[in-house]
Formats: sequence, C-alpha cells, structure tokens
Amino acid sequence: MTKRTTAKYKIDRRMGENIWGRAKSPVNRREYGPGQHGQRRKGKLSDFGLQLRAKQKLKGYYGDLTEKQFRRIYGEAERVKGDTGENLIGLLERRLDAVVYRAKFVPTVFAARQFVNHGHVLVNGKRVNIPSYRVKEGDVIEVREKSKQMAAVLESVQLAERDVPDYLDADHSKMTATFVRAPGLSDVPYPVLMEPNLVVEFYAKN
Repeated sequence: MTKRTTAKYKIDRRMGENIWGRAKSPVNRREYGPGQHGQRRKGKLSDFGLQLRAKQKLKGYYGDLTEKQFRRIYGEAERVKGDTGENLIGLLERRLDAVVYRAKFVPTVFAARQFVNHGHVLVNGKRVNIPSYRVKEGDVIEVREKSKQMAAVLESVQLAERDVPDYLDADHSKMTATFVRAPGLSDVPYPVLMEPNLVVEFYAKN
C-alpha cells in the first residue's frame, strides 16, 4: 500500500497538478517538480510534449494504467462510432475500479483497485475481483456484506472533497451504486483539466 501511495504523489509532483483533488497532495504545498532541479524554470512544451502530458495525466488518474492497457482502451474508443476522445472517457469511467471510486466506497483510485482485487465488490450480486471489468448500464455495484463496516469504507463515504456524479445512483445506506449511463467528458468531475482530444492527436501521430 505504501508503494502505491508514494507513486500516487510522484504522479502529482511530476504533473505539477493535484490531479485527484486530494487535500494531502504535495502540490498543495509546492507546485514545482520533484528532484534537485525541480525549481528550474520550465521551457514551453512542444505540441508533442503537450499531447504526451495529456496522455500521462489521464493514464495516471485512473491508477497509473500501463501503456498496453491504455492503448487497448484507446483502440476500442477509436472503433466505436462518435468522438474518440469522448468514447475514451466513457470507457475509462466504465472500469469497475473507477465506478467503485466514483461511488465513494474508497478514498482513492489506487484503493479501489485493491478493494476490487481483494473481493470486496459484487456486480449484480456476483463477486468480481477484476478492476478492469467493464460495467454496463443498469449494473448494480455493491460492497460485499462482510465489508460494509470496514473503517476505510465508512470514512470514505463521508469525504466532503468530492461528490458522486449523476451518471451513478449511489445509496450509501445500502452501500450500493447503479451505473446509470456512460458519461461524456463534461459529466466527469475531474479536479483538473483533462484533454482527451490531445490524447487522440498523440496516437494519431505516433
């Protein structure tokens, strides 16, 4: 767990932004990058640099996905009819770990991945322990009965720093959430600007 927490804050420092909106982010104290050269003035990023940064930020936000995982999701977004950037966001938000995080059953995306891995989550009454499992419209996600009184879960639902978005219908008294619909970019409560259009440009050129 410590390793993942450290990695999470490294992502914040690397990006120079508090990408999850967490109160404990080191970026809240100092906005420059990590390391002994972190305070040097940054040069203006090239178009490639901006596109790469947008990709890294989106990958990092969803638990620091591997390039292989992210590229596969992008490939699916490209094949679906409609705007590729919007499709990409919709597919990322349908990951089970993302839904568990959005429903506020856990405090972080990293904790959501571990929570699902450890078998604490049911989808339509059946235990699912695959974080990348794709949730469908109408699916009911529930914290397993034995896990509903875990301190981390009870504390997380009380967090004031984020709200449950309207594409989920959450009932914290029962620890359930229904996935109502796949969201578009404007529906997702990102605490920082996400630019999936730049991700599309990045993959179109590379």
